[in-house]
Amino acid sequence: MQLQDYDFMSDTTEETTTRFVTFITPSVSRFDLAITTTARFYGKKLVTDLQTGVTAIIGPDDLAKEGYLASAFKLNEEEAQDLAGFLYLVVGEVNFTE
Repeated sequence: MQLQDYDFMSDTTEETTTRFVTFITPSVSRFDLAITTTARFYGKKLVTDLQTGVTAIIGPDDLAKEGYLASAFKLNEEEAQDLAGFLYLVVGEVNFTE
């Protein structure tokens, strides 16, 4: 196949910032995360668990959804609560962009 054989729905490039953070929670769960800030998803963050390769688009509204983090990152409830506690501190408010 050649490039012209693909039907692109979108193809954009933008400057982003990524925060790499490793921490251990009070319940001794370890998280290695890459948190990417982009304007692409209405100000939400791309959060990647570097241990599993799982990525989710996360904003404050997602953190408020019961079971969202547990489902997205395949965590037990205690681990999900620990992760949510950290993410509430770094996700911030959603900023809508055009």
